[in-house]
Amino acid sequence: MAALITMHIREFWNQLSSETQQWLINNPGSVIVPRTVTAIIKGQTGEGGVVDGHGGTVLTDEDRAFIREQAHRTRSEAVEG
Repeated sequence: MAALITMHIREFWNQLSSETQQWLINNPGSVIVPRTVTAIIKGQTGEGGVVDGHGGTVLTDEDRAFIREQAHRTRSEAVEG
C-alpha cells in the first residue's frame, strides 16, 4: 500500500511553476500524482516526501480539496476576466 506524502500542496503551492500548478488544476481528482510530476514537484520545492512503489505521490484529502479550490478559483477568474 502506498504511503501518504508528508508534505502538503497548500504549503508549497507558490513554489511550483505555473505549468505544474496547471497540471494539478487540470487533474483535480487525481489521488496519485504520477512519478514524472512528483519528480518535478520535488525539484521545484526541495521536499523529499514519501512516494509509492512506482514513484508517485499519494495526495491527502486535504491536498485534493485545496487543488479543487484552486481549480474553482482559476475557472472563476477566467469567467470574470
